[in-house]
Amino acid sequence: MKNKWLLIVLGAFLLSCSSAKIIPFSSVKTPKSPDYSKNESWAVLPGQYPESLSELVGPTSDKEVDVFFIYPTLFSDKKDPAWNSDIYRSDIREEVIELSVTNQASAFANAGNLYVPFYRQAHYKVFDNKLRSIAGDTWTIAYEDVKAAFQYYLNNYNNGKGIIIAGHSQGSMHGSKLVKDFFDGTELQNQLVAAYLPGAGIESLYFSSLKPLETPEAIGGYVSWNTYKSGKLPKSYKSYYKGRVTSNPITWNSQETTNFDNHKGLLYYDKEIYPESITIELIDGMIWASLPKVPKRFLMSFIKNYHAFDINLFWKDISENAVLRREQWLSRNASQYSN
Repeated sequence: MKNKWLLIVLGAFLLSCSSAKIIPFSSVKTPKSPDYSKNESWAVLPGQYPESLSELVGPTSDKEVDVFFIYPTLFSDKKDPAWNSDIYRSDIREEVIELSVTNQASAFANAGNLYVPFYRQAHYKVFDNKLRSIAGDTWTIAYEDVKAAFQYYLNNYNNGKGIIIAGHSQGSMHGSKLVKDFFDGTELQNQLVAAYLPGAGIESLYFSSLKPLETPEAIGGYVSWNTYKSGKLPKSYKSYYKGRVTSNPITWNSQETTNFDNHKGLLYYDKEIYPESITIELIDGMIWASLPKVPKRFLMSFIKNYHAFDINLFWKDISENAVLRREQWLSRNASQYSN
């Protein structure tokens, strides 16, 4: 799995589907839906952390804050005709745990009790504009699973705790919709510690009440960013990225540039943390990141799009910031947890 992780972070997960025969959504059987009352429908539950996660973050104890994490698009095999993943397939379950849980959700494990539902993620081909007309209910199925998992979590696990919503890419897209549906202008907004939504272009007016968090200790809002190699821009920059909310995942304020000594650490494929490895510059709608100072850095020198690294590049920065925001939320709600 380490080699497969390398392939994915090098961009192989952004496969073109043009060379494969695409079968319309209406002609493909929809996978069986998850049952969130059963543990098998969860990749991670408190007290049931996968070994790879436990090895990285160490022993965990029950906390007064929960983390609900939504993983990104891992389902990208262009030979697979399905539009939504089958959460009961062992290979798909293993990818979620070994790739996203271990490398991404782990950044939030010290801040709260981690919940990661399996969901019928949309296949990568759903992002191909040429295929939108035959994609059917693909995206809706994926989001409705996430929504059902969160509703089950609220009804059966939360018990009034603070909540961190986190995700990446497709997970952040579903996460932003989830935050809008459940938190934006509702009573539940008081329980929102923060929403970490990297890898998704969020417009500044998307939420009616929630605002971007502009200081490291701010709570009750969201942060979001998209990462590219310094000096490079995607073809879709003007149409998708320009004008979108861009947070600084190192200083967590309005600072537009950083130095190496500001960077707390990235998580590399060898599961080691490398501090003071990158500098960043915030431009309109995006982050430009320097080539990381890591072993075998030549592997990354050929990559322009750092989308796959949106969390890994700032793993330690995110981890410490999520803990800080948790402490701020608990301080604000001290009377509730005084006993």
